[in-house]
Amino acid sequence: MELNKPLLDQKITEAQCGNQAAYNYLLNSHWNLVYNFQLARTQDEFKAEEITIQTFSKAFNQLHTYNSSYQFGTWLITISKNLQIDLFRKEQSRQRHLEKDNQLNKVIDENPTAEDALITEQNLSELQTLIKKLKPHYQEMINLRYFQEMSYKEMAQKLDEPLGNVKVKLLRARRLLSDSIKKNQ
Repeated sequence: MELNKPLLDQKITEAQCGNQAAYNYLLNSHWNLVYNFQLARTQDEFKAEEITIQTFSKAFNQLHTYNSSYQFGTWLITISKNLQIDLFRKEQSRQRHLEKDNQLNKVIDENPTAEDALITEQNLSELQTLIKKLKPHYQEMINLRYFQEMSYKEMAQKLDEPLGNVKVKLLRARRLLSDSIKKNQ
C-alpha cells in the first residue's frame, strides 16, 4: 500500500531528523491503514483509536530502528498488532484479578441472622419437646451424644455399658425421635 516510495523514504528521513511536517505526513498517510486494521481486530472504535495513537507514538519514538528494506505500513501494522496483543493480555490479567477479588469478597458470613437464630431456637424448642416424649434412657442417649457431644467410647464409660449396646441404643433413640418428628410435620 506504499503509494510513493521515494516520497515516503524522504519523509521518513526528514522525520528521523525531527521535521514536524514529515511526522504529520507519515501520520496522515498511514492513519487509516492502522486504524482500520485495529478496528477489524477489536471491533471497538475507542480501542482502535487508542491503539492507533499508541502505534504512531511508539513508531515515531523508534523511527531510527526502521529498516527501509521493509514497507513502512507493514512495520506500523506489526507495531500495532503487538500493542493490541499486549493490551489484550493486560485486560485478561486485570479481569482475572477482578474475578479473584470478587471471589474473595464473597466470603460467606456464617453468623446467623436474627431470623435464623429465631428459627433455630424454635426448632430446638420443638426438638427438645419431642425428645422429652422419649423414654428416659433414650433421652439420655440423645443428650449425651448431641448436646454434650460425647464420643461412643465416652458414652460407654459414663453409662458403664458395652460400646455395642451404646451404639444400638443411640440408633434406636434416633429412630424413635425421627418417627416422632415425622408424625408432627
